[in-house]
Amino acid sequence: MTCPVNIHILADALGCPLCFIVTAGQVGDITQAPALLKEQGGDAILADKAYDGNVLRETIAGMGAEGVIPSNRSRKIIIPHDELAYIHRNRIERCFDRMKHFRRFATRYDRRTIHFKGFVYLVAIMIWLR
Repeated sequence: MTCPVNIHILADALGCPLCFIVTAGQVGDITQAPALLKEQGGDAILADKAYDGNVLRETIAGMGAEGVIPSNRSRKIIIPHDELAYIHRNRIERCFDRMKHFRRFATRYDRRTIHFKGFVYLVAIMIWLR
């Protein structure tokens, strides 16, 4: 039996993990974004459609950064985003791919969340040392 968890990761411009939050499997991505962005800086925040929300966009604007987030289909008024900057969002996907090279991370075999979280710390360190 695997632990039903979600992992939310904030990565830098090089695709290295900066911080992460492990939550229950049914928790939405956008709910953890303000906690991940707390005390962070940058010129732009790149995220996928799951993070499209007015409150998050206001939080990003309050940080003095540009929110490069494509609009969700359900949004009535489409908010434009910088498509050239959005190309670089694949770096977070590469971060996840590097982490998934470790079978224990990809399959989430750990029965306890604390064990999974400890392994995520270990994998993040190994990615930073590359």
